[in-house]
Amino acid sequence: MRAGEGDFAREDDAAPLDMLAALFEARGWDFEFHAEDELTGEVQGSWTKYQLRGIWRPEDNVLQLICLPDIRVPQAKRMAAFELLSMINEQVWVGHFDIWSKGGVLLYRHGLMLGDDGLLSLSQAQSMVETALDECDRFYPAFQFVLWSDRSPREALDNALVDAAGEA
Repeated sequence: MRAGEGDFAREDDAAPLDMLAALFEARGWDFEFHAEDELTGEVQGSWTKYQLRGIWRPEDNVLQLICLPDIRVPQAKRMAAFELLSMINEQVWVGHFDIWSKGGVLLYRHGLMLGDDGLLSLSQAQSMVETALDECDRFYPAFQFVLWSDRSPREALDNALVDAAGEA
């Protein structure tokens, strides 16, 4: 830590959910607070709309961001989807994909541990949200290939990544 660093909060840092709300508002995204510790919003991605959910745990100073791409994994496809999740999570550096056991909802989740002051900077908020959206957009086609095209998880991932690489 450099001299003077950590002695005071930077002026642009804010409470985590307030910073997420300011970011959503600046981008024109709909959002609402569900409690003092939870905010949800909806964002149009490349493939579909995503629900973003920010959950603040003050006792741990952890902000959890969940991105839900509105994909439900039917029981009959769970094994293939879990195999695909395993391969995808090997490639994801920040956060991870998961399937909720109740309802089979696919999600991307990332927890950010904040410092003792529990404040979030604009750059942290932007990075966290952009990473979630980018990863969901990047792997959305792979999930679609497994769920609707009956491709194997390896084939689905290979095809999705080739398609994504060709979009530039």
